[in-house]
Amino acid sequence: MTAAPPHIQRIAHPDFTQDLDITREELLNLLDLAADVKRSPELYRTSLAGKSIALLFEKPSLRTRMTFELAIQQLGGFAILNEGPIGSREPLKDVARNLDRWVSGIVSRTYLQKTVDDLARWSSVPVINALSDTWHPCQALADMQTLREHFGSVRGLKFAFVGDGNNVAQSLMLICARLGMDFALANPPNYNANADIIAQAKGIAAENGSTVTVTNDPAEAARNAHAIYTDVWASMGAENEAAERRTAFAEYQVDEDLFAQARPNAIFMHCLPAKRGEEVTDAVIESPRSVVFDQAENRLHAQKALLLMLLYTGQNQ
Repeated sequence: MTAAPPHIQRIAHPDFTQDLDITREELLNLLDLAADVKRSPELYRTSLAGKSIALLFEKPSLRTRMTFELAIQQLGGFAILNEGPIGSREPLKDVARNLDRWVSGIVSRTYLQKTVDDLARWSSVPVINALSDTWHPCQALADMQTLREHFGSVRGLKFAFVGDGNNVAQSLMLICARLGMDFALANPPNYNANADIIAQAKGIAAENGSTVTVTNDPAEAARNAHAIYTDVWASMGAENEAAERRTAFAEYQVDEDLFAQARPNAIFMHCLPAKRGEEVTDAVIESPRSVVFDQAENRLHAQKALLLMLLYTGQNQ
C-alpha cells in the first residue's frame, strides 16, 4: 500500500493563470513540495488517482507537453491532449463548460493571455497557464527550484536576464522580486518588458528588500550575477521578425566574455529550445556551469507540486 503524502496546502485561488495567483507563502510551500516530490516520488504516485486533466495546446511543445503528461500520469491521473486553436470551431465559453463536465482540471498553452483568462472565467475546474504571450509561470517555478538546488536560499542572489523582455522575463521578474532576489533585465531598445509589469515588480521587490533594474547594457546586467538567463530572440509567433531581431539583439548574445562578467560560481540558464550561435554560444550552454537540463527536469517536479496544490483532495492514497 502506498504511504499517504504529507500535508499539502491547497492554493486558495481557484486557478493558476498568472504568477500572482498564488501568494508568496504558497509559492514557498510549492517550492518545498516540489523538492519533496523530486526526492520521494513514491509518496505521491496515487495522489491524483481518478482525476482526468485536459491539455489544450495551441502551440507545439516538447518540455511543457511531456512534463505535464508525465506529471499527471506519475501522480496517478490521466492526461487528455487536444492540439489546435481554442474557441475557433465553437465559442470558448462553450469549450470551457464542456470540459468542466468531464475533467478535473485544464492546462492551457496559448498564444494569448486572454484565452487563458477566459477559460478560467467560464470553467468551474482549475485552469493552469502553461504559457501565454504575457506569462510563463510554470517555467519560473522550475527555475526557482533549480536555483534553490544550486544555491540553497535564493534571497539576496542577483539574477540577470539578457534578451527579449518577453513572457519568460516577465514571470521571472515577478518571482525573483517576491523571493527577495535582485533582478536585472538587459534588452535592446524597443524590446522592453511591459511597463506596468516592471513597475509592479519594482514595488514587490522594494517590499522584499531587493531591486529590479532594466538596462540596455548586457554587461551591467551580468556583472556579479549569480545566474545569467536568456531565451530565443524570436519566440513562437514572432518568426517573421527573426532577421530584424538578429540584428537588434546581436550585442546581447551570452558568450564567454559576457558570462565572465558574472560571479565565478554563476550558473547559465535557458528555458529551451535554444538557438546556439544566436542568443547563446555552444561553449556557454555546454559549460559545466550550465543548468539548462536541470531546469528542464524540474519542470516535471514543479508542475507535480502545482497540480497537487490545486487538485489534491487528501482522499486518493
